[in-house]
Amino acid sequence: MTAQQLAAAIGGTVIGDPSISASKISGIEKAHAGNISFLGNLKYKKYLSDCQASIILVPADTKEDPQPGQAYILLEDVMSGMQQLSVRLNQRTSNTIISKHSTVGETAFLSNDISLGHYSIVEDGAKIGSRTQIHGQVYVGENVQIGEDCILYPGVKIYHDCVIGDRVIIHSNAVIGSDGFGYAFSNGQYNKIHQLGNVIIEQDVEIGSNTVIDRAAFNSTIIKKGVKLDNLIQIAHNVEIGSHTVMAAQSGVAGSAKVGTHCQIGGQVAIVGHIEVADKSQIQGKSGVASDIKDMNKKWYGYPAMPFYQYLKSYAVFKKLPDLARELRELHKLIDKIKH
Repeated sequence: MTAQQLAAAIGGTVIGDPSISASKISGIEKAHAGNISFLGNLKYKKYLSDCQASIILVPADTKEDPQPGQAYILLEDVMSGMQQLSVRLNQRTSNTIISKHSTVGETAFLSNDISLGHYSIVEDGAKIGSRTQIHGQVYVGENVQIGEDCILYPGVKIYHDCVIGDRVIIHSNAVIGSDGFGYAFSNGQYNKIHQLGNVIIEQDVEIGSNTVIDRAAFNSTIIKKGVKLDNLIQIAHNVEIGSHTVMAAQSGVAGSAKVGTHCQIGGQVAIVGHIEVADKSQIQGKSGVASDIKDMNKKWYGYPAMPFYQYLKSYAVFKKLPDLARELRELHKLIDKIKH
């Protein structure tokens, strides 16, 4: 598309040649002619003057002029423009074909316009909504409900009785509805508490590869609308993740914890069970949350997690501990000399 067409589509203003065209997105440091690039993070501004992309999305307050044969598109929010552009360029065709190598239970209901890949299994009582794409080697258990316009990538496993809303994307090898980690200790051994609940995933959720969401012991583990979970995340039984919360890779939430709405949780964060995390909490990577977070819209860092700026002040002292210890030993020696 031309720069003018792109600007009209994403609500930007063209500076430079409006007729120049491009068709592929590339990072600003490696882009070349025919590419569309973007300056979404000012950390990369040093690459702007030498970038060879034909069209570059830049912040509205950019003062630099494009090179000859190049166009800038000025945007108030570059990453929002990139998101809109990615939608336009992701025009994949979907086949409405039920593979002859798939297996469908007699009482399962499949909408007419879904796709079901090779060696996938849909058990009895399952229901799959319109335009949903199920790739190869996916398992859909008994009485599972899957909404419209969902995508299940190869190897996804959904256990019995789970409920998946509309427009949910689940990436390869994620497991939904496995047993929660529940045992009762008696007579010197751990005895299994059977997990009789399910998992409910609301609309517009995306779940990364190899993420596992356990079914509840008796009620439901709930992932609310708009949640985005990265790869390799563990969500334990009876957990509730509030709407539009995002969580980065290798994080874990223990049983019966409740995470609020619009939270941002970094990678390798651990949240203990039976606590509540307030709405709009921002938890930095590798932090450990060991008790309730009651104040909304606060930043947290450390293990155990503490207010962000308090942690930074504490760390500034902590990294000087060897020097402080040496100075303390020297003071002790000096005091001993004075005493004697």
